[in-house]
Amino acid sequence: MNIEMIRAAAQRLEGHARRTPLLSSPFLDEIAGRRIFVKPECLQHTGSFKFRGAYNAVAALDRDTRTNGVIAFSSGNHAQGIALAARLHAVPAVIIMPADSPALKLANTADLGAEVITYDRATEDRDEIGERLAKDRGLTLIKPFDEPQVIAGQGTTGLEIAEQAAEMGIREANVIVCCGGGGLTSGIALALEADAPGLLVRTAEPEGFDDVARSLRSGKIERNDATSGNICDAIITPQPGNLTFPIMHRLCGPGLVVSETEALLAMAHAFQRLKLVAEPGGAVALAAALFRTDQIDGDDVIVTISGGNVDSAMFTRALESI
Repeated sequence: MNIEMIRAAAQRLEGHARRTPLLSSPFLDEIAGRRIFVKPECLQHTGSFKFRGAYNAVAALDRDTRTNGVIAFSSGNHAQGIALAARLHAVPAVIIMPADSPALKLANTADLGAEVITYDRATEDRDEIGERLAKDRGLTLIKPFDEPQVIAGQGTTGLEIAEQAAEMGIREANVIVCCGGGGLTSGIALALEADAPGLLVRTAEPEGFDDVARSLRSGKIERNDATSGNICDAIITPQPGNLTFPIMHRLCGPGLVVSETEALLAMAHAFQRLKLVAEPGGAVALAAALFRTDQIDGDDVIVTISGGNVDSAMFTRALESI
């Protein structure tokens, strides 16, 4: 992985991915006691940053390989990104999703034209299922985060952050990223290392599923005891990626961890103050900026809202939390 791959991804995504803004609110600044800037990837195609990596990975395949079709596994956001990317390239897509994925994400993925195959994430191995189907059907497996072209696509978010921060005169800041397997985090970290070295990437995760924070502390990959059981489903992964973790270990500061309640409160604040719809996993970075202020240095913080694919019941629960 290198910055040249991220710049090449930016060229492929030109005219296809949305350039999301950097937003602010004096109300959020008051809660945090510093300036907060929000990168709303919930406004990206399919409602999350995942479209960037998915489109880049599909576009980077040679034409013959791409024509045979692609396969991916995801709890929902990578699934929808791959489904749309495949549709835009007129190729078939098979998506392996946990049976307990939010109904909205399952429905959206199918509606985008993908074949959806569900599995039990507590008893079945999605990697095994994906590799077997890829071999049997001649499909190309595009992993959700431990894939160079996916990381490169997600890194275009960091290129935009670097440019937008410079335009606003932000030279030093913590950049807090919602983190599952680390594709978005490592991509942003590589982009900022090249274009905005004064911006330090920090990870944000939910309590009980803080494998990245623990791995950053220990210096080796740590695994979660559980693989489900938290409302932040979009960023629950067994452990950091083999490709992503070395990048994060080299470039990221200490990880931040928030509660489910704080994620819900952050969702409510994002809606009230910025009119943004965030899903729980997509709100953990904002939650960290608002409620972990003693663990953050400096006058400015940039956070990602990584996704907004939330069903009405969960969103209502968030709005009622404040």
